[in-house]
Amino acid sequence: MRARKPDHHLTLHRKGSTPPWLSLLLRVGLAFALIGVALGIFWFDRAGLRDNSDGAVSFADVVYFTIITITSVGYGDIVPVSTQARLIDSFLVTPIRLFVWLIFLGTAYDFLLKRVWEKWRMTVIQQKLTGHIVVIGYGTSGSEAVKELIRRGAAPESIVVIDDSQAALDRAKDCGMTVILADATRNASLEAVKIAHAKAVIVAAGRDDTSILIVLTARRVAPSVSISVIIRSADNEPLAHQAGADTVINPASFAGLLLAGSTHGPHIADYMADLAASDGRVSLRERAVTPDEIGRPLAALATGLGVRLYRNGDCHGFWEPEAKALQAGDSLVEIVPRGEPRSDRPVAAA
Repeated sequence: MRARKPDHHLTLHRKGSTPPWLSLLLRVGLAFALIGVALGIFWFDRAGLRDNSDGAVSFADVVYFTIITITSVGYGDIVPVSTQARLIDSFLVTPIRLFVWLIFLGTAYDFLLKRVWEKWRMTVIQQKLTGHIVVIGYGTSGSEAVKELIRRGAAPESIVVIDDSQAALDRAKDCGMTVILADATRNASLEAVKIAHAKAVIVAAGRDDTSILIVLTARRVAPSVSISVIIRSADNEPLAHQAGADTVINPASFAGLLLAGSTHGPHIADYMADLAASDGRVSLRERAVTPDEIGRPLAALATGLGVRLYRNGDCHGFWEPEAKALQAGDSLVEIVPRGEPRSDRPVAAA
């Protein structure tokens, strides 16, 4: 994601179920098919028609009469005179006329009124956004994060993607996400997606300086939202924390942890990857301590294997004295079997 372009209209967008050109083609084809059916009916029963001009009903007259009958009530120059022709016009052609008009009205709705309706609908959604996940930057890291969120049960429509690349947003829309073309380093862009009401924010802008600036802006707009950011240089990790990021992830460092762990045992890296993957046998869960757990040690959790405790902003391991007795307000990190419900909060970085 680049942070150089100015903001465009800060309006959300979401991909429709059918491409506009395909919808138009289908409607036009159906309309012509119905007109063709009516033409065949009138040509088959042309003996029941009378041309008041010359008395003869040609194929051109039938085509003319079909089009006039379908699109209007007719001019009276060609009329059905037999009982059969009138019954055919009443019970076969009239429904076709109604269907053709419904197609015309539906097309007008889809390509004119629906645009106004969709713009209004997305405005309403934008105003009522809450509990959503904001992903800033839909490059390699951002798109992989979104895929993992969906694999873990997040609904695509609950994810809002911000990027200044239309091509990236088109890919996100194809996956069902709500998108907005904007510069995420600006307050107005983040306020447009109601970042203060978001469940979490993932920053994957591609460049450390841009990512840190986005984190700084997001933290100012949304002081309490959980922010995770990808930083590629270890030197910039402290800056990201100072900017307000709750979780700082360095892909190279994480890969190094897996590689280094593998040298101390063939199953260490496998277990670490198992914790991180959505299809692993175990997963990490963060949650608040429950009233019945107060006073108990972290190691005695009934729901999982307690590994970490957060109290007043400080981190404590299960072996430390603070973990001997849980207190109200503590946050716990535990290892649970796959399939257990996850917390709404991401696990803090080690």
